[in-house]
Amino acid sequence: MTSTKINYPFWKKEDLDGFFSLFQNNLANFVVIAISMLGMGYPSSIVFGKVIPGAAISVLAGNLYYAHMAKKLAEKENRLDVTALSYGISTPVMFIYLFGVLKPALDITGDPNLAWKIGVAACFLGGIIEALGSVIGGWVRKNLPRAAMLGALAGVAYSIIGGQMFFHTFEMPVVGMIVLVIILIGLVAKKAMPFKIPSSLFAIIIGTVLAYALGQADPGKITEGFSTFGFYPPLPSIAFLEGFKYIFGTMISLLAVLVPISVYNFIETMNNVEAMAAAGDDYNVAEAQLADGLGTMVGSLFGGVFPTTVYIASIGAKWVNAGRGYSVVNGIAFLITASLGIIAAISSIIPLPVIAPILVFVGVSMISQAFGSVDKKHFPAVVVAMFPYLANYISGKFNGAAPEAVAKLSPAIVPLGQGAMFTALVWGAIVVFILDNEFDKAGMAAFAGAVMSAVGLMHAPKLGFLQDYTFALGYLIMGIMLYIFNVTMKDKVDLDDNVSMDMVD
Repeated sequence: MTSTKINYPFWKKEDLDGFFSLFQNNLANFVVIAISMLGMGYPSSIVFGKVIPGAAISVLAGNLYYAHMAKKLAEKENRLDVTALSYGISTPVMFIYLFGVLKPALDITGDPNLAWKIGVAACFLGGIIEALGSVIGGWVRKNLPRAAMLGALAGVAYSIIGGQMFFHTFEMPVVGMIVLVIILIGLVAKKAMPFKIPSSLFAIIIGTVLAYALGQADPGKITEGFSTFGFYPPLPSIAFLEGFKYIFGTMISLLAVLVPISVYNFIETMNNVEAMAAAGDDYNVAEAQLADGLGTMVGSLFGGVFPTTVYIASIGAKWVNAGRGYSVVNGIAFLITASLGIIAAISSIIPLPVIAPILVFVGVSMISQAFGSVDKKHFPAVVVAMFPYLANYISGKFNGAAPEAVAKLSPAIVPLGQGAMFTALVWGAIVVFILDNEFDKAGMAAFAGAVMSAVGLMHAPKLGFLQDYTFALGYLIMGIMLYIFNVTMKDKVDLDDNVSMDMVD
């Protein structure tokens, strides 16, 4: 008897909510990119004519491939409820490339076109490192505890995604609160909207109309938005070749930024793939990392300067039961909107407090998934893994403008926020292994922290040997101590195996 082969649909109605969730995630980053680069001094011809279309090509390539991966998984497991991985520009990586690559390149060269070429080369190099990560991705995923990986992502979701967007939601209290409650009703409680309009679309329409009707949005933004329409086709470019001459020449110091942030990027992909596995869709992490790297390189061949990755919005799409169509439509939509200048128009017309609640939902879904996908006894590991990103958020937002205030709060905030992903993974793993009575593995995680601290991947602003030896020394001593515990305590019975992890009855 043979089983009936399923017909995995290209599109289903839930894909529309998945599309709006992913589109708004990517749109928010594209808006930040445009505003930041224009503010630095890059002309609109480069920003809207090269960078945005190049990024759109990368997003299209990745979304198409991840839709293909979803179809393969659905047919392999004979399931119709498979959700494609989301794909886009990682927010932390975006900021590093903006202010750690593009701004220094422009400041040093004084030539926007040359600085853009350096950015293209940096992006291409980042894609190579991402692709190489696929060689070790499976091993790392197998040996790194799930609570550590999901805890690190929960830290990003709580601070950079959900927390920041929650603040933006209340910049227009009436508008933001109404949009937020629509999102909570439609996407969290999963209640149908009037006329069965997708929740995200309904929220955007209501929020945008309210913002202008109540006079909380400037009507001039509409005229400004329409003025950006034009034709900006993505054109192939070999700008990365000239950029390489500088990255491996007078600007070789950029490698100290590029290498660790590229390693971070392929680890973020691994974490998001693990999050989707916890939600029921178990993708091949090595294939995803290779796809990310190739997608990044393809984008750089069309002028893109930002690496792409499996996006944290994947879980949001899974929550609304999207399939693969949302991914394909997102890629096509970004190519069209980037090529016609619509992205600039949308970013001008739709106020941020209207978009922000959708990203709050993404943060909520990611944090909920982190706790819902690990053993209850590992909850402390998830919480501990979230803390480094709190430090990263505070230092990233305030250390440049008010370093004295940050230092007064705690001088440890800045080094804890540097390499936050690595710190989160190390500490999350240590807590899991301690809770599992595997002190030898906890010691190995501490030694890994010592090595990464020594070379500048953690607790340091850039790669370099022993920039602050105290962190490396601390991890080293802690690792030795944990190995001693492994010998002296491993076989001892816990003081009370019956103590519940519940804080309250």
